[in-house]
Amino acid sequence: MNYLKRLLAINSKKEIPTSTSPDKAKKIDLAKLSVLELKSELLHSFGHTADLQVDEAKVGKSNVMIVYLESVVNTDFLKEMLGKTLESPVENEVKITTVDDLKELSKRSFGVSGYEIIKTLDDIVSGILDGRVIIVFEGIPAALSLSYINSEGRTVAEPTTQTVVRGPKDAFVEDASVNLNLIRKRIKNHNLHFEKFMIGNESRTTVYMGYMNAIVNDKILAEVRKRLKSINIAAIFESSNIEEMIIDKTATVFPLAMNTERPDSVASNLMDGKIVIITDGTPFVLLVPVVLTDFFTSAEDYYQNYVMSSFVRLIRYISFMIGLLMPSAYVGVLTFHPELLPTTLLLSIIAQREGVPFPAVVEVFIMEITFEILREAGVRMPRAVGQTVSIVGALVIGQAAAEAGIISNIMVIIVAITAIANFVFPNYSFANASRLIRFILIIVASILGLYGVLLVLVFMVAHLSSLRSFGVPYLAPVAPFVVEDQKDVFIRFPLWSINKRPSYLSTNETKKQKKTDSPSPPQPEGGK
Repeated sequence: MNYLKRLLAINSKKEIPTSTSPDKAKKIDLAKLSVLELKSELLHSFGHTADLQVDEAKVGKSNVMIVYLESVVNTDFLKEMLGKTLESPVENEVKITTVDDLKELSKRSFGVSGYEIIKTLDDIVSGILDGRVIIVFEGIPAALSLSYINSEGRTVAEPTTQTVVRGPKDAFVEDASVNLNLIRKRIKNHNLHFEKFMIGNESRTTVYMGYMNAIVNDKILAEVRKRLKSINIAAIFESSNIEEMIIDKTATVFPLAMNTERPDSVASNLMDGKIVIITDGTPFVLLVPVVLTDFFTSAEDYYQNYVMSSFVRLIRYISFMIGLLMPSAYVGVLTFHPELLPTTLLLSIIAQREGVPFPAVVEVFIMEITFEILREAGVRMPRAVGQTVSIVGALVIGQAAAEAGIISNIMVIIVAITAIANFVFPNYSFANASRLIRFILIIVASILGLYGVLLVLVFMVAHLSSLRSFGVPYLAPVAPFVVEDQKDVFIRFPLWSINKRPSYLSTNETKKQKKTDSPSPPQPEGGK
């Protein structure tokens, strides 16, 4: 113990190395550096990395240095466009001696390339990391930054986790600019605003925050912006990293932000007054704030008849209760409350369990953990065999275990129904929360029976009531109950009748559309 204390004391005295990220680089003016000194600084900053290209060229009578990372720049397009510009007869006669001359050259030759005039070493390093081409003119205290970013990546395809039978088939990709375009295609409105953030001290990941300026609640918008700006982390690689850094600091298994890869779902939520967070490098986009009922809603609910949509949505709520309670109810009833079962069913279950050597709770745990292993194996294995392993493995293992007398047949049925019910949820992260709570309910049911199950449910509802997503109650609009918001909660009313946005968002513009009546068939001539 004393050795451990001394070791911890020694480690606590060690100095933490200073970050070499561009955010902490010195703001050195280019006026203080010659071209050779700048080249040396850049090579030192990037550690002589193999993909850093430092080329020398001549524009008119001026010597220039061209710097870029060939791994993130479209080199073919760069050579074609830049070569034509620098070798044109007009530019060969130009002499660049001042910053004004550089601006004139930029307007004339690079007006369509998204050029910028930068004046510090920090801006040059940041531009190179962002995939821009930097042109430094000798004797001028400024540099030219051009955008020739390599936009190669995965093309837009169908969603992989949120599929629909009827509705748009495109999904977000890893390129944030493409994702912005997919949203703009659906909302052609000047009130759709996006704010850009660079998050991650080392990774400098591009993150966009989008919202409808005339609709969104200003206080919620300010809170989201504040939390994004306050993120202090080394690297961001996925939107889940952003989610963990901005959600309310509450220990909970329930997601307080919703992720989706469907542009139509994002557009619909933006029109309701919610805020979208797009992270470069991932196809999963965050939506905030969210409430519990959002996770029972699918994009397809609005693409089919409202009666059928309401029926399917009720099925999701029933599936949630089945997936949450069925194994624990089996353990509780069989162990403590067998009188609740009909006599015939009870005798049938007892007969099936006659040769099973384990109590009900152990039997449930064996099957539940086995199924979780098969589920993870199906996800991690190659796509060609993953589905086969998960389905065939479950059937073979379940049948073999029942024939061997390790588990009963009724247990196989219960676990199968529970697993299928758990797959009904449109959102995968919410399904994970119910999986974890199910194990807690099983343990409590084996100790206290159905009373323990009811007690856990009471604590769960109390916990849900205490949750907030950026200040919005997690159980809204059910608790607190808002009558006018019930048109799109457990069932969906016709679209023409939903003329107000959710009141719990307190949007600047509460009306979603003008109040209209149900379309009616035309009256016959002369009829009343």
